[in-house]
Amino acid sequence: MTAVTTTSETNTDLVRTGAAPAQLFSRPDGGERAILIQLDSAGIETKAAFAELTGLAQAAGAVVVGRLGSRRSAPEPRYFIGKGKVSDLAARIRETGADLVLINHELSPAQERNLEQAVGVRVLDRTGLILDIFALRARSHEAKLQVELAQLRHIASRLVRGWSHLERQKGGIGLRGPGETQLELDRRLLGQRIKQIEKRLAKVHRQREQGRQSRRKRELATVSLVGYTNAGKSSLFNRLVASHAYSADLLFATLDTMLRRIELPRSEPAIIADTVGFIRALPHQLIAAFRSTLEEVVQSDLLLHVIDIADPLREATMHEVDRVLLDIGAGNVPTLCVFNKLDLNGGYPRLERDASGQTVAVWVSAHTGEGMELLRTAIAERIGVAHVHVRIRLSPAEGRLRARLYMLGQVIEEHIGEQGVCELEVHLPQREWARLRRHEGPNVELWPSDN
Repeated sequence: MTAVTTTSETNTDLVRTGAAPAQLFSRPDGGERAILIQLDSAGIETKAAFAELTGLAQAAGAVVVGRLGSRRSAPEPRYFIGKGKVSDLAARIRETGADLVLINHELSPAQERNLEQAVGVRVLDRTGLILDIFALRARSHEAKLQVELAQLRHIASRLVRGWSHLERQKGGIGLRGPGETQLELDRRLLGQRIKQIEKRLAKVHRQREQGRQSRRKRELATVSLVGYTNAGKSSLFNRLVASHAYSADLLFATLDTMLRRIELPRSEPAIIADTVGFIRALPHQLIAAFRSTLEEVVQSDLLLHVIDIADPLREATMHEVDRVLLDIGAGNVPTLCVFNKLDLNGGYPRLERDASGQTVAVWVSAHTGEGMELLRTAIAERIGVAHVHVRIRLSPAEGRLRARLYMLGQVIEEHIGEQGVCELEVHLPQREWARLRRHEGPNVELWPSDN
């Protein structure tokens, strides 16, 4: 686990900004031999939770040497798992020689500190573990910036406990001094680095938006692969576009968004995007940091929700993906369910249609290639190449929408009436019209009809 987020990493960032590193207290070193802890009060099936935590630990490079469950109605304020379990954990650490404790929940800074002091080994909560995996997997410049931003925000919330050598000088009558000054200095340096990264990511966001505008002008639809981590998105991506994107049987095997051109039967080509996988309790720092990447999903014409059909908890993972999509503002984007790993359950490739005849699900196997042509056909049907011819009435306050229609080059005729009301005749792709209606909603007044 070479990328575990530690307070010592703060010094690295301080050096980047030109400040001299301060001496932090010596925390237990993070190791490879880990004991996993799951609290039953979270309302999650314990066996499944341990299985997912094991996958996360393995993805980070840890060797699992023990598991410890705890039944509590609520987390214990001081240690999270209770004093009795702390004693059990210390004994298990001595028996197994573990040098790392991974807890499948989010700990407060005080709980993490207290537990480390009680058992004498490094303690990492779920958020810290996922951040560690993302740091290991990041390859592109953008992904590295996004992960560093998430790590710095996480460190900032835990900064105060790192300065134990000044713990008697944190404030109060007669105690104000270097400790308070050093803490404020460190916070300021972290804040400066966060602002630098945010500026760089803003530039990347502008570049992505320029690319999206270029695709809209060429009337290229965008299809994004979404789904729970390790559902097979990258393998499916490779099958559809004959690419060689990295894929592996690991959680969060890939982070970098990849865009490729996909040829579709009896249809125009489209752009398909492979995006980062989702997971239960995805840290909010990562959602915020990967906002520019996830906007590719929000701006898509169609989402392919990839589902591991062999996963016994697929209903729960589907619900979790839907929740994240709602969180990032992509809840209204048209979605096609893709049930993957058909080779593991002995099924056969097929399409499922709703009452109106529209394809809503496809069963495929990215491993064997079964069902790929059915999937291409379904994508072509869903994005379509049909155009609509409409007349729209816009008020003077809706100049932004008018400018957007002109930018797309789809305005045939315009008439400006009394009080600055614009009446536009436009001809644009069905998918672009659907996107406009999603974003503008009832503010778009059709005149005299939408056909």
